[in-house]
Amino acid sequence: MRSLLLVALLLPALAAAEIYRWTDAQGRVHFGQRPGAGAEPVEVKPQVVERDEHTREREARSQRFFDARREEQQQAAAAAAEQREARAAECRDLRRRLAQIPEGFSYYRTDANGERIYYSDEETDTARRQLRTRIAERCG
Repeated sequence: MRSLLLVALLLPALAAAEIYRWTDAQGRVHFGQRPGAGAEPVEVKPQVVERDEHTREREARSQRFFDARREEQQQAAAAAAEQREARAAECRDLRRRLAQIPEGFSYYRTDANGERIYYSDEETDTARRQLRTRIAERCG
């Protein structure tokens, strides 16, 4: 990442750099950024790349695939977040229900007629144990 940033910063300087050409005593041609004896500047033109129809179609197909994959990932992330929220809500509910079972007091439920039906001590302990087990399983 840092090297990419460095290249991006140096790219304008490299584009503005001049290139020189000279021939040494043995007749070999050299290129460099510093002018030597008898060096002449060389104009470097950027290369324009024309893509054919097949290449453009392949690039468009790749872009569509990339876009579809990104959309799938976003949907999967949203679904995972929704599942996490549902699990957190379930855990809050289980913990609330466990906290509502009083220690050493009568525990009851209300029937269809609105009358209280009291749990026995064993039923209360069983309800606590079941809630704790579900909390351990579902909530970690």
